[in-house]
Amino acid sequence: MKALIIGATGATGKDLVHQLLNDKDFEEVDIFVRKPIDVQNDKLKTHIVDFEKPEEWKNLVKGDVAFSCLGTTLKTAGSKEAQRKVDYDYQYEFAKAAKENNVDDYILVSAYGADPKSRIFYSKMKGELEEAVKQLHFTKITIFNPGMLERKDSDRTGEVLGSRIIKFANKIGLLESQKPLPTDILAKAMINSSKIKSNGYSNIKLGNIFCFAEKSND
Repeated sequence: MKALIIGATGATGKDLVHQLLNDKDFEEVDIFVRKPIDVQNDKLKTHIVDFEKPEEWKNLVKGDVAFSCLGTTLKTAGSKEAQRKVDYDYQYEFAKAAKENNVDDYILVSAYGADPKSRIFYSKMKGELEEAVKQLHFTKITIFNPGMLERKDSDRTGEVLGSRIIKFANKIGLLESQKPLPTDILAKAMINSSKIKSNGYSNIKLGNIFCFAEKSND
């Protein structure tokens, strides 16, 4: 299979790339990034792109399965408008390009609590992206809604502190549904879902992740 990835430089994306390159079922792994990554492998093909100009790279989004795990924080982005560009606009353009190029299988990492009707900016944005991607009617679409992710060597103070608090709560039997999820486990689940050849709708629960697969009615 040929995999396509957006978000390859993030924590989940790095684990995903590493695992795909070591998976015998994948012959080629194409990543779409703003700058090169420090990985050398015969199976890896890197596309340096300007996400503001999808017309320049959309014809390259061709393969068997597309993985979307791009995302940023409000602090890093600097504003809600800038965060929406990364977390919604860029991801939607990638999904649209995949659909136009007849990619059948689309896998999206969203977020716990995603809801287009939410009053919370982040949850509303993620929910709107989910709905927009669903409307593209891929043959198979899988959406992951993880809660807090456990990233290796994270430098996000709030994230590290939050993870420690939840882990402590887990030890005394609290917040079990919000148990921090290691990004390598999420990446493994994404790859496993790409190998499930099923039709129709299915709901798979893995820890605090829920994935939804929906078949297009086209």
